[in-house]
Amino acid sequence: MSDRIDMLKKALEKDPENPLGLYGLGIEYMKRGNFEEAIVYLKKYLSVYDDQGAGYRAIAQCYVELGDIEKAIEAYERGIEQAKKYKHASMEKEFSQEIEILKGKIGKS
Repeated sequence: MSDRIDMLKKALEKDPENPLGLYGLGIEYMKRGNFEEAIVYLKKYLSVYDDQGAGYRAIAQCYVELGDIEKAIEAYERGIEQAKKYKHASMEKEFSQEIEILKGKIGKS
């Protein structure tokens, strides 16, 4: 296990609902290709923090890597809701484009 993961886990022992720690740990696991573990921490992050969309992008990318296109689309759709809430038009557009790409992959399988 990396020093960064150890450091984030220790921080979460002190404050288990620290959004920065949860998000950071999710991203660290993503970087290492441990997408299942990344999803666990990213979901915890989203349960305690009113994310503006980036957390949903990360979860969607994990689901894509795991081959679960439908869950990836669901994550992007929730991300679009948050992007609208926070008036992030470019993020909303990006997620809509990703959904269209993923829907194309479903049609080809």
